[in-house]
Amino acid sequence: MPTPVRTVPHVDLDRYLGEWFEIARLPNRFQTDCAGDVRATYAYAADGRVSVTNRCARQNGEVIEAKGVAKVVDTRTSARLKVRFAPAFLSFLPIVWGDYWILGLARDYSWAVVGSPDRKYLWILARESSMDVEQYSRAVAVAKANGFAVDSVVKTLHSHTP
Repeated sequence: MPTPVRTVPHVDLDRYLGEWFEIARLPNRFQTDCAGDVRATYAYAADGRVSVTNRCARQNGEVIEAKGVAKVVDTRTSARLKVRFAPAFLSFLPIVWGDYWILGLARDYSWAVVGSPDRKYLWILARESSMDVEQYSRAVAVAKANGFAVDSVVKTLHSHTP
């Protein structure tokens, strides 16, 4: 049996919120239409949870957007969240909530590694649309140490750099 996935010991949500660029990910079914320019924006919602807005560009350049909400499920560390993109009236169903675990985080909050405890989902995120080789290597090492299939990770294309 593999070792359980480990999160970072603490996340300061005030510092974590804001815009993140997807640098790489494990392929997944809900991002098949995303050809590039993938980014996520996190902000406090009026009810105290976190609003989530994911955007990406299709092959033809059309931007698609998904809005959701996240809630912290481990208040001791703030490193384990659940995210929902389904309509609010379905929020009582556990199946509509996905795991969002922060597995790696740069000291200056410039990059993060996010995944799920079943190792099916993995994202490498950064505050800018590119990462230097050393930072990327550190992020991949975090994923690999947590048992993720890093050989299957695909890099995300961005049409511009900040």
